[in-house]
Amino acid sequence: MTTDRDDRTTILLDRAHHDGSTLYAPAGTPALGDEVTVRVRVPKGAGVRDVRLRTVRDGEPRLLPARRDGGDAHEDWYAADVVVHHPVTSYRFFLDVPGGYRWLDGRGVHDREVPDAASFRVTTHAPAPGWLRDGLAYQVFPDRFARSAAADGRAVPGWAVPAAWGDEPAGAGPLAGTQLFGGDLDGVVEHLDHLEALGVRTLYLTPVFPGRSNHRYDAATFDHVDPLLGGDAAYARLARAVHGRGMRLMGDVTTNHTGDGHEWFARALEDPASAERDLYLWDDGGPDVARPQGADPYVGWLGHGSLPKLDWGAEETWRRMVIGDEAVVARYLREPFALDGWRVDVANMTGRRGSADRTHAVARAVRERILAERADGALVAEHFHDAAADLAGDGWHATMNYAGFTRPAWSWLVPEGSDVPFLDLPVPVPRRPAAAMVETMREVAALVPWRVAATQWNMLGSHDTPRLRSIVGSRELVEVAATLLFTYPGAPVVFAGDEVGATGTNGEHARTTMAWDQAARGGGPRWDTAMLDVYRRLSALRAASTALRDGGLRWAAVHDDAVAYLRETPDERVLVVLARAPWPGVRLPGHLLEPGAQPEVLYGDLGVRATADGLDVSGDGPGVAVVRLA
Repeated sequence: MTTDRDDRTTILLDRAHHDGSTLYAPAGTPALGDEVTVRVRVPKGAGVRDVRLRTVRDGEPRLLPARRDGGDAHEDWYAADVVVHHPVTSYRFFLDVPGGYRWLDGRGVHDREVPDAASFRVTTHAPAPGWLRDGLAYQVFPDRFARSAAADGRAVPGWAVPAAWGDEPAGAGPLAGTQLFGGDLDGVVEHLDHLEALGVRTLYLTPVFPGRSNHRYDAATFDHVDPLLGGDAAYARLARAVHGRGMRLMGDVTTNHTGDGHEWFARALEDPASAERDLYLWDDGGPDVARPQGADPYVGWLGHGSLPKLDWGAEETWRRMVIGDEAVVARYLREPFALDGWRVDVANMTGRRGSADRTHAVARAVRERILAERADGALVAEHFHDAAADLAGDGWHATMNYAGFTRPAWSWLVPEGSDVPFLDLPVPVPRRPAAAMVETMREVAALVPWRVAATQWNMLGSHDTPRLRSIVGSRELVEVAATLLFTYPGAPVVFAGDEVGATGTNGEHARTTMAWDQAARGGGPRWDTAMLDVYRRLSALRAASTALRDGGLRWAAVHDDAVAYLRETPDERVLVVLARAPWPGVRLPGHLLEPGAQPEVLYGDLGVRATADGLDVSGDGPGVAVVRLA
């Protein structure tokens, strides 16, 4: 590790490096007993005399020799063979250096002993379908995206409080869940041109089942689509229109609970001898028990009586949700809807209650059923914190990456003195240096197989969070954040409205409507056309670059106010520089650039130029640079 220009800039390119991308590990899914050749890059300046591979086989650590596998005047490459002796086989590298040794694992190089938790992994489990990370995923909250003309003729249910399309969403209180703006599925169809121009490849809608709230996570039935949204016919029209443009469509299902207005729950309360009674968890003396007057006590999600929790210890729950002929998970994957997969709400709590933990069994079964219906189907889980224990690779394909992306990105980009709440914590979003962001990102990603890390849904906001613009406060920092989103490993996900500067200080307040009238006039206070152009350009940039879609990740330099990293495949090397404020700049090794070449600026305004002494990056900021080096 070296520093440059001032003692707050750390250059990381003098350290050995390995990740699971195709520069370092072969593509494809191995079988048990296969040998997989893995490679490690060792800069000459690292002082490494020899490299060995460490695995743990049958409970016992083993060191195996690595062999030289090429190199040049600046770095050596070593290769070693990993025997896939377990469905998830872990390994790390032993680096022999003068006076001792170092370990290389997913968190980096360590001059100390380390636990096995962050070791690299090769897995026999098939990865997520490639389409899941090939392009931008776009989240739509149906009530707030667009109204078709048909919405005007629909009766408003008794639970709802009608709102005008331009009204400000309620951020708290009963109105937050009952304020109805009347967006519908045909409205989404009418604006698919907007998605296509943005480069959207996957459309993800929050629930479409009837409920007694505007968010519909309190399903009253899984048998049909909410008539307020246009019903089954409108969902089928949307599916045909989305698929007709070559996009994918993902649904949202709640496996942890239903609404208390669900037909199953009504039957369970009415008849204790019914099959539906077995579907739910009743008073077991534990926490989160709802005790409504005149009804049997039952377990509610986080104690909310409106969301009774399903019992995955009951065969009937498995039959109705996953394994039956007409199971919820299966039926919407078929025509006329033909969903391409599911996002699972509250996945981290599904099947968990006290000593009972069936979450992994549920994840595996849902995945198997999806793949039985659609060979290239996808499964993404909601998970707000460390999901490593749930991501071995045989269940959820990925999670919504709040822990490894959203939280660290926010805490680097938020200005001093912000009063925006930090998700579920009783404090505002704290401002931290880039080293804290990088350390968190590396640490979280290291706990799962590379294939999972490279498929995680990265977000700068969702329907459950404040808006990005309200977090960072300026268009310039939104651009820095968006560049991080589109250039970091994983699948970029945008919540509808972020691309045009939507604001909101918490999840409910952030569920704003799309200002289509301002879009038609070329912009306005709620439709930032300059910001939309940024998102469109970055989306197109990622689509055109194999390194940004599929490459590995090497952190190059870290300063409190800036970071630089490399995305690399065997055929392309891209340098990304992000600055939240002015900083001293950095000089990177000149050999990163092809001999005789000049950096090719793909996006951004930060200066990056080749000199006789190296690759100089300017200290301007806020700003970004995305530069092709090879």
